[in-house]
Amino acid sequence: MRFSAFALCLLITPVLAANPPWPAQPVLTLKPQMQQLVAADASLEQLAEGFRWAEGPVAEPDTGDILFSDVPENKVYRWSEKSGLTVYLQPSGYSGLYPENNLQEGANGLIFNADNKLVLAQHGDRRLALLQDASGKLPRYQTLVSHYQGKLLNSPNDLVQHSSGAYYFTDPPYGLKGGDDSAQKQQSVNGVYRLAADGKITLLADNLTRPNGLAFSPDQQWLYVANSDPAAAQWWRYAVNDDGSLAKGELFFDATAATKTASGLPDGLKVLPSGVLLATGPGGVWLLSPQGEHLGTIQTGVAAANVALSRDNRWLYITASSYLLRIKLQPGKL
Repeated sequence: MRFSAFALCLLITPVLAANPPWPAQPVLTLKPQMQQLVAADASLEQLAEGFRWAEGPVAEPDTGDILFSDVPENKVYRWSEKSGLTVYLQPSGYSGLYPENNLQEGANGLIFNADNKLVLAQHGDRRLALLQDASGKLPRYQTLVSHYQGKLLNSPNDLVQHSSGAYYFTDPPYGLKGGDDSAQKQQSVNGVYRLAADGKITLLADNLTRPNGLAFSPDQQWLYVANSDPAAAQWWRYAVNDDGSLAKGELFFDATAATKTASGLPDGLKVLPSGVLLATGPGGVWLLSPQGEHLGTIQTGVAAANVALSRDNRWLYITASSYLLRIKLQPGKL
């Protein structure tokens, strides 16, 4: 395990909320299958709070520690059972590459690739980057991709890696001052892209207004993509072709109506070995069957941004607004 030099000396003790915004019994069951995945009486455990917008949680393969982003603060934190909360990377996603009219936001989505190396979707530096070294005063990153057809990406948001080694990622304008109207926006669409193992980048889908979280089905036959647009709060799916390209998108589930009564939008998501989606959406984390049936919701009380599974799939970690939370899943039913 390696910590940044500043992280070793900075142990943050969070102040826990006296009156958390989520209900004491947060599991809303809509279908019987929900009870096989998470117990009806399961409770949310608050691990840390005080963030401006917590995002991108991921379990470190070697330790099981949870890394996650605070996007506006340009930081990645580490949470561990043993040591609690520490700052791991600062800066996490804006190092000054493009200072003009830049919101200076940090990393959003995080994954560990097939080589167990941390890869970050960096808003401020407008790229996918590989963490090279976190042991010095400042972390060092390697650019994996920052341009498409000679133009800067908008602000890469989330990413996954295919078994071929290719990265699939979304590129909404959230990191640009002014969004779609930003003078710094060079891409005409908010796309879903594929970065092949040989470095070739391909635009795969341009039909979504705000492509956000994404995840493969267990057999990698489908790529699910969240669209975090209040006017079209939806999850889409795309069949993955043999060459890695995507077929025409299919609307998987439309949650637009639910945004009228609950906070949050389709954002980060993960898929269980059973094919069930764990997808942040209005009101918390939605559990959706592979057939597109809403099984139930883990209610977070505030907008939920993303989720991560523990290494053994027994715990679901949730970044929700200013909180890092977790809830226990049912063993053997996932």
